[in-house]
Amino acid sequence: MRIELSTENHDAEFQKQTQKIQEALDLCEKAGGGQVILKEGTFISGTLYMRNHVYLEIQQGAKLLASGDIRDYGKDTHHNRYRNETSLDRCFLYGEDICDAGITGFGIIDGNADCFPNDGDIYRPMLIRMLRCKNIHLKEIRLYNAAAWTCAFLDSSYIWADSVDIRNEKKYNGDGLDFDGCSHVYVSNCNIRGTDDNLCLQASSPQYPVSDIHITNCSFSSICAAIRIGLKSIGNISNVVISNCTMNQVWREGIKLECTEGGNISDICISNIQMKNVRRPIFLLLNNRFEPEDYGSSLELAKMPPIGTLSRIFITDLHAADDEEMRNPHYRFQDDCMGRPEFAGIRVDANRNHPIQTLALRNVHYRFIGGVHQSDIPKDYPEVEDKQLNPNSRSSENYYPDWSRTAFMDIRNVHGLSLDGVYLEAVYPDERIPVLTEGCRILKKELFVEQERK
Repeated sequence: MRIELSTENHDAEFQKQTQKIQEALDLCEKAGGGQVILKEGTFISGTLYMRNHVYLEIQQGAKLLASGDIRDYGKDTHHNRYRNETSLDRCFLYGEDICDAGITGFGIIDGNADCFPNDGDIYRPMLIRMLRCKNIHLKEIRLYNAAAWTCAFLDSSYIWADSVDIRNEKKYNGDGLDFDGCSHVYVSNCNIRGTDDNLCLQASSPQYPVSDIHITNCSFSSICAAIRIGLKSIGNISNVVISNCTMNQVWREGIKLECTEGGNISDICISNIQMKNVRRPIFLLLNNRFEPEDYGSSLELAKMPPIGTLSRIFITDLHAADDEEMRNPHYRFQDDCMGRPEFAGIRVDANRNHPIQTLALRNVHYRFIGGVHQSDIPKDYPEVEDKQLNPNSRSSENYYPDWSRTAFMDIRNVHGLSLDGVYLEAVYPDERIPVLTEGCRILKKELFVEQERK
């Protein structure tokens, strides 16, 4: 079945059309499948429920605009899985236990972010959430101005996101594509800009391992991180391939792997990455944490987990370069500092009794802005603590310390470290130690360090 909808007159563009669109989606499902097509004009709506075998197409010249009234959003759209972010449970487009469905077209889905608060315990709807879905397609659609995350795929499989343009730059929690408990994921040719993780892979449950992930030919720009794997790592994440991507103006991490909630992250292959003005090109962390009042604690996590494993990480053919912009500190919404020169560098860290197993960096060129004085760096640098043994200790983690003891590269507690063809240079002389490899079993170490004189 094919149903075409249009705004028949000027006044219709200012009326909510939730019921009209939902009835069309339901009719297509009853007919065994089909398309609901939004033609020219602006369609204002509250929560819409995606249906089995039904594609929603927003044509060029059409806009699906989220209602600015939180009362128009259903309370039955699952929940946000972060313990401390209860304000993000509602969403605009929702699918649960559906298959062979998708959202396509060259039009715009607009989350109407300006109508919602920036943070606090007030509801802000995500743009798209899919729970236990299969064979889902996002293609050639523009997803703009979400009030929170753009897309959250949960416990789902066989997901294609192709040629999607995401711009989520107006609010906190401005994620792009988030996959939690998902497998067989194919992301290609996407442009993602935001205030948080552009693309995120997470595992909230051992029941839904994250595996067979393909990310290629994408561009990323973020006030926070470009690609994050982990943090929520109760389950396993493995068999991930990332290639042929650019990262530009990322004020924290470019490639970020965090195994922090038990579980295992392994077999990650990253290649052909071009970075420009990325504060931390590479960040790997293996630890354990359970902090109910802090960011990143999963609802599914009931107690402090044992330290998991982070292994077989291969990063090749990566080029990262800073220009004069990186001499400045960068903020999110005026007062949230995301990074400054003394925070930069390639950082890898783990507990000494639970080392990372096998990390290879090959053909890596990092041109860091430099210019940091040793007197600006605290002398004490914390270890990664096992929080099961020392729950109240101050431990090295993601946001702490907010400085680096090295100019370029600080790698600690890796067994099976290979540095092959690593070239490091600073635009301005930096007084810190260039490179540290502490507590490592090194297979190969071939690197060159140069500091220009300005």
